[in-house]
Amino acid sequence: MRVLISGGGIGGPALALALHRAGIDVRTFEAHPGPAASLGSHLGLAPNGLAALHALGAGEDVIARSAFPSDTIEFTNGRGRVLGRLSDGSTAQGEHLRTRTITRGRLQTVLADAAARAGVPVAYGKRLVSHTDHGDHVTVAFADGGTARGDVLIGADGIHSPVRRTMDPAAPRPAYTGLLNLGGSLPAGLLPATPEGTTRMVFGRRAFLGHQTGGGTTLWFVNLPHPDPAPAEPAGGWQRHVLDRFADDDPAIAAALAHADPAAFTPTGIHDIASLPRWSRGRVGLLGDAAHAMAPSSGQGASQALEDALVLASCLRDIDDPVHALSTYEHLRRDRVERVVAIGRRQGSLKLARNPVTAFLRDLALPLVFKAVARTDPHREVFAHRIDPDRPVRPAGVRG
Repeated sequence: MRVLISGGGIGGPALALALHRAGIDVRTFEAHPGPAASLGSHLGLAPNGLAALHALGAGEDVIARSAFPSDTIEFTNGRGRVLGRLSDGSTAQGEHLRTRTITRGRLQTVLADAAARAGVPVAYGKRLVSHTDHGDHVTVAFADGGTARGDVLIGADGIHSPVRRTMDPAAPRPAYTGLLNLGGSLPAGLLPATPEGTTRMVFGRRAFLGHQTGGGTTLWFVNLPHPDPAPAEPAGGWQRHVLDRFADDDPAIAAALAHADPAAFTPTGIHDIASLPRWSRGRVGLLGDAAHAMAPSSGQGASQALEDALVLASCLRDIDDPVHALSTYEHLRRDRVERVVAIGRRQGSLKLARNPVTAFLRDLALPLVFKAVARTDPHREVFAHRIDPDRPVRPAGVRG
């Protein structure tokens, strides 16, 4: 069997590693010219995602190149008053599973390097423009005129997946959550330092800031409520607009962000996909954001893609019919990831205060919300999930 993967970000190389481990021939193609090692955005890797990386043999490399541990969240309002503090409990699982923050570019580079060492390198500059399922095999065509043939095609090509659009033109489009996202890095000391292992989440009057300091650097991101997912640049530019959004908050925020690279102030709309009718059709399937995009507030986008990779590889290893293998993969994964998508949507809604009155009422309610969350710990089940890639898989949920 030969598996073609479209997408060389996080899920694609992870799946390539898992398939190689399972003894399956795999080819991975990425539209961009390289692994984008300089990407400034960052993400969290929870214990379940780190466990998947260890199973792929890439866990230690990721830990060595991650920015810092990040197992506690401190919530404040825009004037610095602490609203709550939550630990995710990952320190009890050992340093190798302690939640970490890493830039997306570093994670992609680690996975691409691991795949190359295993003999399954990513072919860059290969933008998929079409695919055809012939019943007994799949062919793909690239923008440069090249083609490829395999037994299965997996779209690990992101929230706006070209493979998904071709596989199921009627599939729901990603839904805008009402928030814009932007971010980057700053020298440590410009924003108030955070305690070790702690991300500070700031509910400002008109915008939301997250930041964490470690290793002489502060990683930061801003979420802005906005009705348009792709708005025109405001008068004065995006950096000035963001600084204005924090004008009613601690002056240190705007003062620090004034020193940030102006290129970091290019917003993108945050989207998610609550549910797709199907993750596969015939010999073509979807993985990661292409199948179940979730808001960054879930903290699980990368971790769920890594879990997908382990499960899908096991299904393709143990089930001879690729159609049945893809249906079984969806059957095993759908309920879990849709619960996580819902968690991300609920958590993101807390950032949507659009005026000072709404923000004031939110800040009154949040301490009670965080106390309730600390008691119920909704992340325990998400973080505790483990996948044994050596466990045999039987067909289930068969659909053509």
